[in-house]
Amino acid sequence: MDLGQLQRTIAATYGVQDRARGVDGTFAWFVEEVGELSRAIRRQGHDERVVEFSDVLAWLVTLAEMTGVDLAEAAERYADGCPKCDASPCRCGVDDPSRP
Repeated sequence: MDLGQLQRTIAATYGVQDRARGVDGTFAWFVEEVGELSRAIRRQGHDERVVEFSDVLAWLVTLAEMTGVDLAEAAERYADGCPKCDASPCRCGVDDPSRP
């Protein structure tokens, strides 16, 4: 499934509830899911990590949809490598040690 299809599917599945919750409420859920992903990475197995990654992705897609961002378009920013140094692999940390 590509990002555009995922965004359309999430919007069709959850759009009514998402609009009722609003962007602020949805962002709060997103942050909670990121916390659950953090715990899964540190303490749980592969299957649990897959679930939490998918939850974070779904909430990110929801936020993009609610704020008018096409995630496929946003992903293009990274299509040719690092958008800051235009290199792949990234050379930001190599050329400027102050950058992560």
